[in-house]
Amino acid sequence: MSQAENPERLRPGREVTVEDVRQLMGASTPHFALQLRERIRALIKALPPEHPARVEGEREIARLNRIAFAGEVRGHEAEPGLDPLPSLSEGFQRDEPL
Repeated sequence: MSQAENPERLRPGREVTVEDVRQLMGASTPHFALQLRERIRALIKALPPEHPARVEGEREIARLNRIAFAGEVRGHEAEPGLDPLPSLSEGFQRDEPL
């Protein structure tokens, strides 16, 4: 996964939509969270604060920051006897503004 964006999304005069943000969110996992965060940040940076796509994008950026450093559990918790992997967030906090 790279931080390169689909050229169609960046075409001059094309309005960014909530669906654009949601398409990027679909691939979100802790492994790719920081790359996706940057792609969403670039996509919404020119939008006004009240724009629906910016609101959705900022909410997703916050979630991506959380899962990038703390991980994410989907499905069920680890099975008895298996230790979870340590969190990357222990002793490290990162909160970048838009």
